[in-house]
Amino acid sequence: MEEPLVLLPGMMCDERLFSRQIAAISSKRRCIVPSLHGVNTMTGLAMQILAEALPRFALAGLSMGGLVAMEIIRIAPGRVTRLALMDTSPLADPPEMAAQRERQLQKVRSGEMAEVMCNEIIPNYFGEGSSNVMIKELCLAMAKSLGPNIFASQACAIQTRPDQCTTLQSIKIPTLVLCGEADQLCPVARHKLMHELIANSRLVVLPMAGHLPTLEQPQQTNEELKKWLEM
Repeated sequence: MEEPLVLLPGMMCDERLFSRQIAAISSKRRCIVPSLHGVNTMTGLAMQILAEALPRFALAGLSMGGLVAMEIIRIAPGRVTRLALMDTSPLADPPEMAAQRERQLQKVRSGEMAEVMCNEIIPNYFGEGSSNVMIKELCLAMAKSLGPNIFASQACAIQTRPDQCTTLQSIKIPTLVLCGEADQLCPVARHKLMHELIANSRLVVLPMAGHLPTLEQPQQTNEELKKWLEM
């Protein structure tokens, strides 16, 4: 069997974010979805994953998972055989987001996590005019299973993340940069930037998808991941 594939989920998501990918890939390659909690920095999360992972592995991350994946590459590039960055960004958190995140954190600590997820976060996962009730319900279910303490620690890690543009310029392994065409949180321009920074990377923009193509367009995502795993 090939080296394992480590899949890193987005903020307040778990292995259900990748259920269709795991079903399509796991017959040929072991798929591992670590938990992204326990510490509140990108470096801390990356170190946790490296401590538990096999010496060599393929690595794919979506959204916050992509942020952690870039930090893993920065710390231990020799451990990763190939990299997929999906619906994420190499840039540090912009200052204008600080007040918004702090307000959300206060509401979550006051017991309003479901309200924050339903009204402020999940709607941004989809393109304008797009809606998928089942995916929205799944996102809320994943968030509720993780809880407000993990929301707080993940929000802090995202707030304090470093700029990774220099890290991306050093990447020499096969790399896929993938996003939904209608991603509002991490727009296509961010992925074009990553593609330009990573030599010989492959850029894929999926139509009819927003921030969560693994759920919105699972078949297309699976096809692109399989191509990447054969690069």
